[in-house]
Amino acid sequence: MKVVYQSTYYTLYQSEKERCFYIDFVQKTVRMSFCQLLALRHKVLSIPIEHHFDSDLNKHGFELLQLCNKEHLFILNTLEVLDLKSLVEQGFVRLGISVNATALHV
Repeated sequence: MKVVYQSTYYTLYQSEKERCFYIDFVQKTVRMSFCQLLALRHKVLSIPIEHHFDSDLNKHGFELLQLCNKEHLFILNTLEVLDLKSLVEQGFVRLGISVNATALHV
């Protein structure tokens, strides 16, 4: 397996032999197809991070993230969400699938 991108909390791997991707969430490693990785990117980039700073919109500052047809469930705090956004954006850039984003880089 080849490391595509490593952030503070997470690591994205690509397995050319198995033709899949792995994300190490520290407590769990999740195997994903390319389509599942695209779905993750859509979910993560759709998280409104500004809601984490408004107690009326996100009282506890956590985000629930379900992956791979609800097979995996993660509870992420604000820093973990920001780091996952960075991993997804930079991971796709390193794979040559996306242009470099102008978002916040942690």
